[in-house]
This record gives sequence, structure tokens and C-alpha cells, in this order.
Amino acid sequence: MKRLLLIVLVVAMLVLAGCVDGTSIETDDPTVQTDDDLEDADSNGAEDGHDPGDAPDVDGELEIHHIDVGQADATLLIEPSGETMLIDSGDWRQGGSDVIEYLEAQDVDRIDHLVATHGHADHIGGHDGIIEHYETERDGIGTAYDSGVAATSQTYDRYLDAIEEYDVELLIVEEGDHIEFGEADVNVHNPPAGDSGSDLHYNSVALIIEFGEFSYLTTGDAEADAEQRMVDEHGDQLEADAYQAGHHGSTTSSTTPFMDQVTPSVAIISSAYDSQYGHPHDEVLEDYAERGIETYWTAVHGDVVLTTDGSDIALEVEHEFSTDAADLLEEKPADDDETQELITPPIDVATAPLAG
Repeated sequence: MKRLLLIVLVVAMLVLAGCVDGTSIETDDPTVQTDDDLEDADSNGAEDGHDPGDAPDVDGELEIHHIDVGQADATLLIEPSGETMLIDSGDWRQGGSDVIEYLEAQDVDRIDHLVATHGHADHIGGHDGIIEHYETERDGIGTAYDSGVAATSQTYDRYLDAIEEYDVELLIVEEGDHIEFGEADVNVHNPPAGDSGSDLHYNSVALIIEFGEFSYLTTGDAEADAEQRMVDEHGDQLEADAYQAGHHGSTTSSTTPFMDQVTPSVAIISSAYDSQYGHPHDEVLEDYAERGIETYWTAVHGDVVLTTDGSDIALEVEHEFSTDAADLLEEKPADDDETQELITPPIDVATAPLAG
């Protein structure tokens, strides 16, 4: 009953705030644009409000911090004015403590945009703790973004509880939406517009972040079916200089048609060193090696920080190691055939469905 009431409450909050109409966002928040807001740009020849051939001039540098959170994801973006975006927040076991420590070390006083790519506990595990910390100890949370697909877990419950308790604005995003992020543009390419079912991975939030001539793609745990849909719908708009490997480097993601479209020069994989799922999978590292993709793995390189002025990029790592994917494959512990086949996390107290 608590799960039902929480979901109903959050949906009611969104509807009352004018954030959801079933197919797209409608909001007075100037940081989010709908397809209607982009009609003028589309009429000038741009698709989904973006013309990749007309990169804007930018001042300063965009930082993208891939935080080493083990078998989980947490990525901090800081644009030149200091505006911040946190995409996912690590595993439930840390409760956000590792991410908060990292954010404090970066002097982050406020999280302007808090994104949950999807509701699994290795992606939103720190959301409740981070919301509480920034709402009580720092300058708060600006806006939270979600796919709109609910998970049935205590971790997801705590996330919604924190949203409600601290009255954080929560927006549901879908393809075609645009988020204003300082001098950077953020375009949503997944989940699909309209009713797209209840599968968390298929509806994982995928973002293209553009800063000058530089582009960065992150897809959460979007798998082959979602990747193919994005290829079909968005084509060369998926091209990116840097790519955060989908689903922690699993073969369920980084599929051939998708990688042929993205064509990154740099890939960053976030997973544990001795991952119980065998992440990153051998086939993915082999493919990255064949494509000549400069590859970073948080389990080996630690925190990975990408900095760009909109043209050139630089990467700084916590631990020096080769970025040749073939060398990373050699460094990777031998896979257990049984764990290699695992796709979803084991059931535990944080992720198991609630009784009743």
C-alpha cells in the first residue's frame, strides 16, 4: 500500500505542477523545453532542436567526472558557470556517502539537475541520502529528472520519500525533451515518447550533452532494443566524441549497430574490478580495441575526469594505466561462465518487492 500511495502521490504532484501530459513535459521551468518550444529551430532545418553543423561558441570548460562507485554509476557534470548535473548516484549499499564525499571534495554546494536514468538500486542508491544532505546541509537540489517508470524496491521508496519530504521538483523526461544546462545543451533521446511500457532498461534515460563542438552520450542501462530504436529514430544525432558505456560494459549494450552510429573516440566504463556479472564483458572490450576507442575503466583507473573547452578534450585519472581496451582485457579477472550470463542484480533487502 505504501508503494501505491507513493506512486500516486508523486504522479499527482507532477500533474498538479503541469509536468506530465502522458507524452511530453509541460512546465514553466525554463531549464526544460518541449518539442513545441523547439518548433522555430525545427523550421530552420534542425532536428529535435539541434543542428550538429552549427556548434555554438562557448567560454570556459565543461567537466565530466565519472566517480568510481564500484558496480554502479554516478557521473557529475560541472559547466563553466558552476551549474551542476549529477547523473545517477551509486549503489544502495553506500547510501550516497561515497558520492557526497566526492561532491564535497569538488566544492559542489548545490545540485542543479539530479538525473535518475532508471530505478535500479545501483543507479539511484544514493538519491535519498544526497537529497537529504543537499537540502539540509547545502544549497539544495534544483530539479530531479526521471524516466517515469517505477521500480518496486525499498531503494526506490526512499528516493520518492526524499522527493516528497523536501519538496523537490520532479520532472518526467522522454525523447525530444531538452534541458538547459548553462552553456551546454542536453537532449533526451530515450525513453520513447508516449506509453513505452514498464521495462526499466528499455526506458533508461539517454542523454546527449553538447558543449561547443564536443558531444557526450550516456545511456544508463539501455540495452539492444533501446539502442536499435535510438538508431532508427535519431541516426547520426547519436554521434559522440565520448561515450559512457551502456550497462557497465555489458554485451546487452554497446551493440554493433549502435556503436557504428555513435563512433566515439573515448569510452568510459563504470563497473567493479571483480564484477559478479563479468563487467565489462570480454566481447565489448574486444570490440572497443578493434575500433581503436580510448577506453577508461573506473575499476582500474579510479575516478575519471574528462575536461573539454568545446573543441579539445583532456582526461585525468586517479590511477595510471593503459587506455588500450586490449590491455584492459588482459588486466580483467577471468570470467566465471555463470556470472557472465547474469544480467540483473541479485534480490536483496533493498531491491526485493515489498510485501503486500
